[in-house]
Amino acid sequence: MNPTPAPEADGPPSSHLTEPEATGCVAVETTTVPRQKETPDGLWHASRPAAPSAQVLAPPAPPAEAAHAASSSGASRAAALPSGASAAAEAPVRPDPLDHPDPLRAADAAGTENLLRCWVREGDLPRPAGDTLRIPLPASGTALLVPVLHWSATGWHRFGPPALEQAPATAPPADAVTVAALLGREADHNDGADMAGRVADSVRRTAAFIEERRRRPGAPADADPFLTAEQSLLLGHPLHPSPKSREGLTDAESRRYSPELHGSFPLHWVAADRSVLAHDSAWTDQGRPVPAAELVARHAEGLSFPEHTSLIPLHPWQARELRSRPEVAALLDAGLLHDLGPYGAPWHPTSSVRTVHRPGTDLMLKLSLGVRITNSRRENLRKELHRGVEVHRLLRTGLAREWHAAHPGFDIVRDPAWLAVDTPDGTPVHGLDVMLRHNPFDRHDDAVCIAGLTAPRPWPGRSGMHSRLSDIVHRLAGTTGRTTTAVAAEWFLRYLERVVHPVLWLDAHAGVALEAHQQNTLVLLDADGWPAGGRYRDNQGYYFRSSHRAALEHRLPGIGSVSDTFVSDAVTDERFAYYLGINNVFGLIGAFGAQRLADEQLLLDAFRRFLKSASELGSPFPAHLLSKPRLRCKANMLTRLHGLDELVGPVDTQSVYVTITNPLHG
Repeated sequence: MNPTPAPEADGPPSSHLTEPEATGCVAVETTTVPRQKETPDGLWHASRPAAPSAQVLAPPAPPAEAAHAASSSGASRAAALPSGASAAAEAPVRPDPLDHPDPLRAADAAGTENLLRCWVREGDLPRPAGDTLRIPLPASGTALLVPVLHWSATGWHRFGPPALEQAPATAPPADAVTVAALLGREADHNDGADMAGRVADSVRRTAAFIEERRRRPGAPADADPFLTAEQSLLLGHPLHPSPKSREGLTDAESRRYSPELHGSFPLHWVAADRSVLAHDSAWTDQGRPVPAAELVARHAEGLSFPEHTSLIPLHPWQARELRSRPEVAALLDAGLLHDLGPYGAPWHPTSSVRTVHRPGTDLMLKLSLGVRITNSRRENLRKELHRGVEVHRLLRTGLAREWHAAHPGFDIVRDPAWLAVDTPDGTPVHGLDVMLRHNPFDRHDDAVCIAGLTAPRPWPGRSGMHSRLSDIVHRLAGTTGRTTTAVAAEWFLRYLERVVHPVLWLDAHAGVALEAHQQNTLVLLDADGWPAGGRYRDNQGYYFRSSHRAALEHRLPGIGSVSDTFVSDAVTDERFAYYLGINNVFGLIGAFGAQRLADEQLLLDAFRRFLKSASELGSPFPAHLLSKPRLRCKANMLTRLHGLDELVGPVDTQSVYVTITNPLHG
């Protein structure tokens, strides 16, 4: 139905981005801010340095395959270092806070950095003159003094542990919950305490993830490359205040249901009387239409269920919670819904937690899950189910054929069928909805979401945290004899061409903008790790431009009437610039910079050139990013402090947006 195009096997194109390699270290001048240092008992604590000295955040160690090349080319790289780099390289090495031996301290450092990055972005704070960021806290009569380990043009800053101004020299640094409470007071919103609680939950869960993955950093034997990538996001979104908060899950449930812990579980099954079954399917098998009920029944072979009913798979947590809902209890009492219990082989949660995958099957299941993950309860909405099928039908009008002629390596992961339940009077029963997603990946497809690609995590055979992106760049540098900067720049250029350009084509030619943030965007890697294609996945994140309504109606009559997908061009431009521009591309540039793989300004220059050349497509996106010195940006911390659920309400009011400086104009 939706085969994966074969990745292109071309060799590396010539690159004009051949700047000298970065030093791999970030020099930090000493201030009176407390620093972390090794103590005789092996634990880290905060103290004020007794004498001025430069400190350096330890660079990532190259993988074994690149070690020989790194050592043999050391002299030539040293000659290319910028002025002052040798002094930094000889300075005492400062351990990365994420590598603290205590998993809770490492998780707290990650949580604190997230909060500080959010505050800097959402307040559009400028780069400090020195190596210390001072954040005034007038509501609390103090300030935070934050060591700046790396300042990012695109927002992926690295910070050391913050101290309260005028605190005693022996005082410990402010932890994540303290920082959350202080920043919540400054924002003056009623949900400050709620945010602090979610930060505590996120840090605690992250600590469990780090501890487990340090013990077992490798992928399970039965995982395919797609699942391995989906289980890689240990720290979560670097610009969210509580990326791993999952209110409602016990510790035992977290172990079963968390992708970070390689969780797996059998599905819980119910059977719905066909009189209350809601469904749609545009799924075909060799040209034959396949009903949604038939698709799911294939994965419950041997399970007995009453006549005149259809099976519906549920997340086990959701199945337990649904019994307390009056409308579900009424269906059970009336014999219109039958609880069949858990059954079948285990499924594996992907990075979204609620979507499950089983290697070798032809579908994934996007289940409803009432757990509050980050800012929202993750239950499918009926309009989103319609939207997924509608987009599949739209692509089958000939649009996909035109798209693939221009970009054969890119596609949308289709959501062509769904199942749900209504009351006898036709009212949707929330919480039983499931989206059936086509699985286009087999064990040979190296499909990685960008959030997983850039996520630091414990790495087999190496100390400290490393991302897959860092591993790829260092390996390619070692095998090709090129600098990491040159490899990173070429990797980025290929990504723009293979992944970003196709997304702009769809906007320009069809008026369909994708909510292509890093977790929704997959890059297909070739055998060497170069971008060869891409996929977009999400039945929620589509914006049909109002200006293209007539053309889209001509392609698919009635489009948008139920899915509520048409959005004004002004809102579309704002959201598209955030999701594809700020979150995706700027976020990728920030990862290259924060992980000391390339200079961010070099990549921003490359992005400018790409946007200028892509302007001829006709999408407003390039001109929007190139012409506006300030951009509208989603504010995850303020969204949390306002108590908003991002999946509820009109698209233009679901989240708080602020205005930030456009790094392309920096």
